[in-house]
Amino acid sequence: MTTRTVLVINSGSSSIKYQLVDPDSGASLASGLVERIGEPEGAIKHKHGEDVTELTGPVADHGAGLTEVLRLFDEKGPTLTEANIVAVGHRVVQGGKHFSGPALIDDDVVATIERLVPLGPLHNPAHLKGIEVGRKLLSDVPHVAVFDTAFFQDLPEEAARYALNREVADAYEIRRYGAHGTSHQYVSGVVADMLGRNDLKQVVLHLGNGASASAVVGAHAVETSMGLTPLEGLVMGGRTGDIDPAAVFHLTRVAGKSVDEIDHLFNRESGMKGLAGDNDMRAVWARINAGESQAREAMDIYLHRLVKYVGAYTAVMGGLEALTFTAGIGENDANLRAELCERLAYMGMRIDGEANALHSAEARIISTPESTVTVLVVPTNEELAIARQAMTLVQG
Repeated sequence: MTTRTVLVINSGSSSIKYQLVDPDSGASLASGLVERIGEPEGAIKHKHGEDVTELTGPVADHGAGLTEVLRLFDEKGPTLTEANIVAVGHRVVQGGKHFSGPALIDDDVVATIERLVPLGPLHNPAHLKGIEVGRKLLSDVPHVAVFDTAFFQDLPEEAARYALNREVADAYEIRRYGAHGTSHQYVSGVVADMLGRNDLKQVVLHLGNGASASAVVGAHAVETSMGLTPLEGLVMGGRTGDIDPAAVFHLTRVAGKSVDEIDHLFNRESGMKGLAGDNDMRAVWARINAGESQAREAMDIYLHRLVKYVGAYTAVMGGLEALTFTAGIGENDANLRAELCERLAYMGMRIDGEANALHSAEARIISTPESTVTVLVVPTNEELAIARQAMTLVQG
């Protein structure tokens, strides 16, 4: 069978992350990152097999960045023609209530993503730049938007709707949209395949600098921790997660802070960074091991929030059969996994210390045979998930 590939683009405000994926085999044929776009000194890294090309210098804008990426594909390989690229898949964080799956990008889809910028102000504008540049430079293949929120479109109304005045909520589209949905859908599907069950009650913990939890029954999400925006839910690298909304009123009235200042405080200067002074969990553990009480307290707050969510989602589903860790922290932080499962031991959860300590890029079970909940570590692969969704849409 002729190889077919999808170029996956994740466009940030000053970066472009990309990967050329074979959706059929799951192989990554090339990948790279354009950083510090618009700054005096930008950087580009392109990887193809064992060959790594690194460039530094000004990258004026997203157009210049992607133009250079396409040149590297031609010069360093694989050329997109030889790779038989059949689609470009774009990650888009916020799809609102409008997209329950991937969407073939046309001017109407672009206009809808643009209209949703107020719901995703940190992400959607950057995605729009990537889409605009991508459609211009790769105009001979279809472009597909894959939305972080799509997996949570069919949340039960009792989970999706806030207890906000109905007219106001509907007028301004305020509801739980979730995020990281592409990851939660991919990981929960891998777990179902590994355990040979399509009716599992499972919790997926996507723990990275951004962190979210989901409750999945069968192939459907029934709860998720992120809400109208990615600010709600778990303690994160720089985000507060759950906080009384009245904190906004208090900081406005008493501290004289503006809405933009509070937005920055809650999204950038809080979470583990605000509690422990560092959003790198390796540094936090080093401080804990050195006896720093604030770092230990920050970790306890982080774990406490996780315990609350796992317990609540277990109650929502009427049981828990699989708990899965994924993303940068979830996949690599054996200490955190051990401490969380110890706190959940009352549920009959038991992990194998040796299996938990193992560093591996493979999906694996880390619980003991007698554990009443199967505990797993499953590396997420959002690029592969985006590629497969794009391929499904364009190939029919």
